[in-house]
Amino acid sequence: MNCETDPSNPDPQSNPRANPRHTRFLLKAIWIVVGATLLIVALFLSIGHTRLSETGLELVVAFIYSAVIALPSIFLVTRISVRFATPYPHLVVLMQALVLLCTSVAGCLAAGLVLQVIGLFPPHAYWREFRSSAPFSVVITLAFGLSMATFETMRYKLQATVLELRTRQVEQERAYKLLAEARLSSLESRIHPHFLFNTLNSIAALNPSDPQRAEDTVGKLASLLRFSLNARQTGLVPLNQELKVVRDYLEIESTRFGPRLRYEIEVPDSLASVRVPPLALQSLVENSVKHVVSQRTQGATIQVFGEESSGLVRLQVIDDGPGFSLDAITPEHGIGNLVARLELLFGSAARLEVERLGDKTAVRLSFPV
Repeated sequence: MNCETDPSNPDPQSNPRANPRHTRFLLKAIWIVVGATLLIVALFLSIGHTRLSETGLELVVAFIYSAVIALPSIFLVTRISVRFATPYPHLVVLMQALVLLCTSVAGCLAAGLVLQVIGLFPPHAYWREFRSSAPFSVVITLAFGLSMATFETMRYKLQATVLELRTRQVEQERAYKLLAEARLSSLESRIHPHFLFNTLNSIAALNPSDPQRAEDTVGKLASLLRFSLNARQTGLVPLNQELKVVRDYLEIESTRFGPRLRYEIEVPDSLASVRVPPLALQSLVENSVKHVVSQRTQGATIQVFGEESSGLVRLQVIDDGPGFSLDAITPEHGIGNLVARLELLFGSAARLEVERLGDKTAVRLSFPV
């Protein structure tokens, strides 16, 4: 690999003109130098220190003083504001004032040399110019500099506060996500033992009379357990996998109830890849088996339907039961667990409704695709 730098494509970070911080510093320095220059000249004109005919010369002199003093002052005061404003909030102003005092005195000395080099003042007038300009420069530098330093300090503190608030917000959102995942795992863990015990009871009831069918049922149970364990790692599963779980569950329960359990599943193939909460549809079917089929001597028919409309998936389980109210469902109930899981996964976008359809009851589950 060739690690040499292409001179035609320089690194933006190595080019000061491409660095936004350098650009902001230069723009700030230009505005301060120009503003200080105009202020000094206007002040001299107002007090009669300069005649109107000498305005051009005074502009040049004031610009040289402002540039020589302002550039190091801006750089050093900004660094002090950023580095020491938080750990030493009561000393930072004193530190800034001392730095400004030093830069103003040193700037006067340097400006005098520049004025001599360009021929505006003779060499013998160097110290006289310094003694006359230093006090005024110190006052102007402290006034400008401390005002700028106060602004920079407040801006830095504001940025630090905003960053801290954003960091806390991110940490809070992460904590809420972890809490939701923990609650979801806790809710799912309540489902698995309940489902397992019911299935084992079905196998136990079948084993004496039909060992072959009991063995097939054990295979279906193993498949269901594998699905439930894998589903806990993914959060959502394809609908076709959920329907296979429902069919296996109904087949297992058919070993207990025989012809008393009748079921129909009509879900279009176009919904096969739609992702759904694991064991959501199975929970509704299990509720029908437990509270309708097992309670009626003539059994019951369970119908499962599915459709998609306006970005929502609607899954519906219809049985011959008398119905129930969601308000009477406790959190420990299978449907109560399902409601809690839907809230964690989809918020208010998911709904679970119970409706009477003549002599049947429909439990309808809807959630976004």
